Amino acid sequence: MTNSVPLQSTATPDAAPTAYPQSLSDLFWSFTKLALQGFGGVVVVAQRELVEKKRWLTHEEFVEDWAVAQILPGPNVLNLALMIGDRSFGWRGAFAAFAGLLTFPLMVVLAMAAVFTSISDLPAVQGALRGMGAAAAGMIIATGLKLIAALKNNVMGEAVCWAFVALTFVAIALLRVPLVWLLLSVGTAACVWAYRQLGRAQALAGTP
Repeated sequence: MTNSVPLQSTATPDAAPTAYPQSLSDLFWSFTKLALQGFGGVVVVAQRELVEKKRWLTHEEFVEDWAVAQILPGPNVLNLALMIGDRSFGWRGAFAAFAGLLTFPLMVVLAMAAVFTSISDLPAVQGALRGMGAAAAGMIIATGLKLIAALKNNVMGEAVCWAFVALTFVAIALLRVPLVWLLLSVGTAACVWAYRQLGRAQALAGTP
């Protein structure tokens, strides 16, 4: 993906209209703002900034891109930033998004790490961290509930999507299946089913 102009949206007609990054600086500052808000739950901020505010992605596109970002090596949000930047302005856009995501947040993290080492043993600080963990979990759950609507337009079919969601939950939360085996088994099965459904949809579309 090295196009220098934004690709057209592939969202369904009833999805929210999609805008595009206006410049490299727009990419840089947008991802800087996103990263500086990402305390404990980047997916929450990414969904709000990219879908609800910037409207660079629809809910369906965000779910698809985030799924790809999760299975690639490296941090999820960094993979997502590289994908969006490259899709908009080629390698320059990918670099701008990457720089925006890391430059100022790295400075903040280094400063906070220097301060935290001197107060990490205080009971109040440890209690605050536990509270932040609970809040972060709640934010992620809330974002997941927002994105449920995207399953209705998934090519696999809503019922099949829910079956894979349930299977994934049981495998990870209850059976403690390692992620790599889950991706190789459930992930492969989902990809095969989606490929089959896409083939059927294309065949129906080509039928006179």
